[in-house]
Amino acid sequence: MTTSLSKTPQAETTQAQPLAFIDLAAQQARIRPQLDQAIARVLDHGKYIMGPEVREFEQQLADFGGAGHAISCSSGTDALLMVMMAKDIGPGDAVICPAFTFTATPEVIALLGATPVFADVREDTFNLDPDALAAAVDAAKDAGLTPKAIIAVDLFGLPADYNAIEKFADDNGLWVLDDAAQGFGAIYKNRKIGQLGLATATSFFPAKPLGCYGDGGAILTDDEELAATLESIRMHGKGTDKYDNVRIGINGRIDTMQAAILIEKLKIFADEIEARDKVAAYYNAALAGNNGVSVPVVPDGLTSVWAQYTLRVPAARRDALAKALKAKGVPTAIYYPKPLHHQTAYRDFPAPAGGLAVSERLAKEVLSLPMHPYLEEAMQDQVIKSLLAEL
Repeated sequence: MTTSLSKTPQAETTQAQPLAFIDLAAQQARIRPQLDQAIARVLDHGKYIMGPEVREFEQQLADFGGAGHAISCSSGTDALLMVMMAKDIGPGDAVICPAFTFTATPEVIALLGATPVFADVREDTFNLDPDALAAAVDAAKDAGLTPKAIIAVDLFGLPADYNAIEKFADDNGLWVLDDAAQGFGAIYKNRKIGQLGLATATSFFPAKPLGCYGDGGAILTDDEELAATLESIRMHGKGTDKYDNVRIGINGRIDTMQAAILIEKLKIFADEIEARDKVAAYYNAALAGNNGVSVPVVPDGLTSVWAQYTLRVPAARRDALAKALKAKGVPTAIYYPKPLHHQTAYRDFPAPAGGLAVSERLAKEVLSLPMHPYLEEAMQDQVIKSLLAEL
């Protein structure tokens, strides 16, 4: 059972105080006794690696995500990597991914010697554009590569358009991995994040909607064979025991302490998602239609967990807006200032012949405002008033 969100000393503010972009202290104050007890239990039993809390958390996570299996691991990046490894992605293979996302998405492809091929995103959702996939496949084939998979990213907490992406994948002999590092807990047309594609990879980095107090991640899937392979990969490719190595793997385990913390955080997660949605709705009502500002949209049948609340503002004014808001105690962030194909590490990888114009445009216009479940209306009013005064 979850309890209602309550005001905490950490959540109070005045206009003279700088706001928190993400207020982890307010969440901790809410559940600190439970966290202390969970940590104490791990200290008492001393099973710091693969202790009983790991399996308990995995079962609860699978239930929450509506998946048959949940395999916890050391980070969201390793979650992506492990799926790529389990599917034998390697040299000569191409994996399509959006050009507008965090580096972890293409990074795991390149680490295995395969090639990330970038596709453009939609202007309204910031997510992978299904209509851009054909051009990305053509770019892969033109480069002499074999397209194998698509990684769709649930950017800022909103699911990508999986019906269209999965249909394209099925029609072209590809499989789909959901990169839900920012989107776990959202819904796509009556399907939970955890029930999309071949597998879902998520992150428990502290700033994520469901975050631990260190690094952590997980993979959700209904594929029993894939789940068994992933469990082997995360423990150095073990077979019958850790000294019987049947494949190349990694040290990809989550530690017991983080699993214990996540068990307590998962208990209030649904409540926090509801609170995030209220925060987003309040922002939208106040900011929609103001001087060139575009508020984020959630298509019918979808929900967002609002990992970030991201506006589009005029490119020529974005930096000045961010600077002015900072001076008023309102932090902002830019996710992401460069599309991936413009970054040094990725600029030589294939991209569609027609370019990636939307990704390039968004990188110049996006601006994220404070967003967390404990952002009270008075705090939002400070953000809104400060922003509107600069428009």
